[in-house]
Amino acid sequence: MKRTGSSETETALHFGIKEPTLISGWKKAILEGKDEGQNKQKGRLLMSNNKKNEKEMTYEQKLERENELLRLEVEYLKKLRAFRMDPKGYLEKHKQQFHSNSKKDSN
Repeated sequence: MKRTGSSETETALHFGIKEPTLISGWKKAILEGKDEGQNKQKGRLLMSNNKKNEKEMTYEQKLERENELLRLEVEYLKKLRAFRMDPKGYLEKHKQQFHSNSKKDSN
């Protein structure tokens, strides 16, 4: 903004930021010397943090994690296949399970 003379709105459009007010907050923080605040993470951890944790895992832990993910994938594909073969039957079969789970939550 300083180099090009762009407004906060123009800068937001250029960088695909939906809230121009974010830029004004960043600008104020930088002018006050508080620009470190931009680097703090808020909310849920990103997937990249999971990759960092994977580097710290032992080989055995990595294999166990891979097995777990593959088991989940197989279960998902089995359920998808069953649903595609008979959508009404699949939903009817699992309808009772959904109702019993919702009753547990309400107690």
